[in-house]
Amino acid sequence: MIGETTNWASALFSGMMSIVWIIVAILVIAGLWKTFVKAGHPGWGAIIPIYNIYLMIKVAGRPGWWLILYFIPIVNVIILIIVSIDIAKNFGHGAGFGILLWLFAPIMYLILGFGSDEYRPMNA
Repeated sequence: MIGETTNWASALFSGMMSIVWIIVAILVIAGLWKTFVKAGHPGWGAIIPIYNIYLMIKVAGRPGWWLILYFIPIVNVIILIIVSIDIAKNFGHGAGFGILLWLFAPIMYLILGFGSDEYRPMNA
């Protein structure tokens, strides 16, 4: 009897967590989609793995070959921080917003995508 309760509770919790992760994924895709469109890139790129990283690099104003750096352990974290800060700057925000963009990407990309911020590339 106890085993059945544990399995039922485990399945329920597992199902609820799956729903939460699906909602978070949809929010991230929506935020990235709108951010890419604001920056003049195709929004559908948000749903293509690796290509969405390439688009983030381009929105940050960095060269496309930086994508290779994402495949190097430890370096990829540093590059992601730099790209996040550059994206924030290109939308008129400071480094603090960029750090938040790195730490809380789902929320911050929603703010960039659906907010009133305009894309003004600094490196162009």
